[in-house]
Amino acid sequence: MKNLNLIALCTACISLFILSACSGEKGEVVLSVQQEKAMSERLAPAGSVSLTSEVGSAPVAGSGGGSRSGDEVYNSSCKTCHGSGMAGAPKYGAPEQWTARIDKGMDTLYTSAISGFQGMPAKGLCMDCSDGELKAAVDYLIDGSK
Repeated sequence: MKNLNLIALCTACISLFILSACSGEKGEVVLSVQQEKAMSERLAPAGSVSLTSEVGSAPVAGSGGGSRSGDEVYNSSCKTCHGSGMAGAPKYGAPEQWTARIDKGMDTLYTSAISGFQGMPAKGLCMDCSDGELKAAVDYLIDGSK
């Protein structure tokens, strides 16, 4: 029993000595210029915040470089649903699906395109489309479905 206590005490002392020797880092870590640069890039923030007072004129969504035609808007945003009839969307080039809608008037169709209607989300999820571009897309859909 005496020997076991002595062995346990020696083991504890050796363990404490090893731990204290390993944990006492006395030197300073010196990085090369490349390592410093790589570390700075890894630790840099993903983005930045600009306050309104710091920005002269921020671009407005849908205002970059002029209006897109109805054809362009249809092919980039509307065709996914109106080309296949997905979720009950009236298909492009199917007059029988558009007649009742056309009878409600163009203003109603424009409002539905801009604000959304039943399963169609607002702006048909074309969040960078201006109201004028959406109206042009509605005109394109109607002209191709008469």
